[in-house]
Amino acid sequence: MNPVIKVQNVNKSFRVGSQDVQILKDISFEIKQGDFSIIFGPSGCGKSTLLYALLGLECPTTGLVTLLDTNLYALASEDDRSEFRKNHIGMVYQQPNWIKSLTVLENIAFPLLLKGEETLQARTKAQELLKTIQMESWGDYLPSELSSGQQQRIALIRSLVTNPELIIADEPTGNLDFESGQALMQLLQKLNTDEKKTIVMVTHDLEYLKYAKTAIKMFNGEVVGIYTEENKSELMSHVRSKRGLSETQMSSE
Repeated sequence: MNPVIKVQNVNKSFRVGSQDVQILKDISFEIKQGDFSIIFGPSGCGKSTLLYALLGLECPTTGLVTLLDTNLYALASEDDRSEFRKNHIGMVYQQPNWIKSLTVLENIAFPLLLKGEETLQARTKAQELLKTIQMESWGDYLPSELSSGQQQRIALIRSLVTNPELIIADEPTGNLDFESGQALMQLLQKLNTDEKKTIVMVTHDLEYLKYAKTAIKMFNGEVVGIYTEENKSELMSHVRSKRGLSETQMSSE
C-alpha cells in the first residue's frame, strides 16, 4: 500500500535581503493510511513551513511532496491544488474560520454546497455530524455564541463533512484550556481508531504526543527523530522526565 503522504528530500529557502535563509533542510518521511502522526518541535523549528508544503501552499525549493499518489507541485496551478485540497483534505486550524453571518449548521454544510450538493442534503449531513458530538441542539446558534472548545469540536466535524481521506490539524488546541484540549484530542483519536481517518497534526505541546501513533520531531529545520508505536516509549519517558514526573506518577498516566 502506497503512503498517504511521502516527503522526499525537501528543502525550503527564503530570500531575505541579499541572503538565502534555509528553513527546511533535507526532510524525508512517509505517513501511512490510518496513521495518527504528530509533527512537533519548538516554535521556529519549521513546522508551519512544512505544513504549508504538505498542503500545496508553499512550493519546496527542492524535493518532492506526494499526497495520495499525486505530486502536488506538478499540478498545473494553485487553483488545481486548491481543488485537490477541497476534494481530499479536511483542515482544522488553531483559529476556526467561520462565515460569521451563518449559523453553526450552515457553516458545517457550506463545504458541501461549494461542491454542488443540494442544500437539504448538505444540511442533513451537517446535522448528522453534530449528533456525533452531542451538539445537535446548537445548530441554529452563531459560532460566536459558542465557547472556544465547542467551536473547535465543530471545526473538526466541519472538516469531515466532505469525507476527506486526510485530516490536517494546525495547532488545533492552541487556544483551548487543558480540559477542552484533551477533549479535542480524544475526539481526534476516536476518528482515527473508529473511522480509520488518517490524521496529521502539528503542535509544540508535548502533552499530546501520547495520542500519536507516529511522532515526528523537528528542530532547526530538520527532522531529528521519528517515533513509531515500537519505540515511542523512549520518547514518552523523555517527555515525562522533562516534566519532572516520578515513577509513580508516570505509571498512573
